[in-house]
Amino acid sequence: MTPMTPHTTSHPTHGVRKAVVPAAGLGTRFLPATKATPKEMLPVVDKPAIQYVVEEASAAGLDDVLMVTGRHKRAIEDHFDQASELERALEAKGDLARLHAVRSASQLARIHHIRQGDPLGLGHAVLCARSHVGNEPFAVLLGDDLIDERETLLKVMLDVRARYGGSVIALMEVDPSQIHLYGCAAVKPSDETGVVHVTGLVEKPSREVAPSNYAVIGRYVLDPKVFEVLERTEPGRGGEIQLTDAIEELALTDEVRGVVFTGRRYDTGDKAEYLRTVVRLACERSDLGPEFRSWLTEFVATFDIDLEGGRLAA
Repeated sequence: MTPMTPHTTSHPTHGVRKAVVPAAGLGTRFLPATKATPKEMLPVVDKPAIQYVVEEASAAGLDDVLMVTGRHKRAIEDHFDQASELERALEAKGDLARLHAVRSASQLARIHHIRQGDPLGLGHAVLCARSHVGNEPFAVLLGDDLIDERETLLKVMLDVRARYGGSVIALMEVDPSQIHLYGCAAVKPSDETGVVHVTGLVEKPSREVAPSNYAVIGRYVLDPKVFEVLERTEPGRGGEIQLTDAIEELALTDEVRGVVFTGRRYDTGDKAEYLRTVVRLACERSDLGPEFRSWLTEFVATFDIDLEGGRLAA
């Protein structure tokens, strides 16, 4: 059988073609599972988390994806490469559904890889993409944030960039008690519903000093001017080069807008949220959902917690 033609798109009307996916983190929250397996490769139902991110980029018309990885991340490269031996075995068995699933990962976009080297923070990871991106606007998608495939957040952000220029970041209103977990944006209204002007950014502020309850979530469409700013950005919180610090400086001289997201988002960077994500997505699958929901309903209704022994007993 002739291999399927790789995914291609016409030149996008929003003028952005490239996406950068930082994937060099150590995944310490998921140890020991991530001792030898990249956290980005942890399965969410039956696909690794990072594939959902690349699928989102591809659906938005971004046909060139750069993975910024580190040591022990070879599994990411392998996943998005062709697996000829496996494909031939599936084809010989007539297992066309799995054959399509295996092939689809390598056909989503033109995927490139670069190593970050020293783990100096998200800002440094983005700066590592400079030679690949060049003097073009580009998107940054963080792998811990999964946006439901039914949402159009990235497409909306690209449209805002096409109409106004500058840079665009994704924002989400959170409970003020949670703002210390995020980058936080100072904003002022715009004439467009769901879009705000960003006047400043603070990385993980305390509730008392946070300028708003608008949290920065892991989607950015950045003007290439950000590279010049990152070059001179000093290490900030945690001794790392913070992307939020660079965007804050950019906002002083260049337009930065925020798109306020109210849709379905899944956080796979936290163990409890990761488990909730798997359950939610499994429940919604047409092939798994009916039986899984039935089992889950019965399980939740019948188990109790043995407080003394710390055991779950049906």
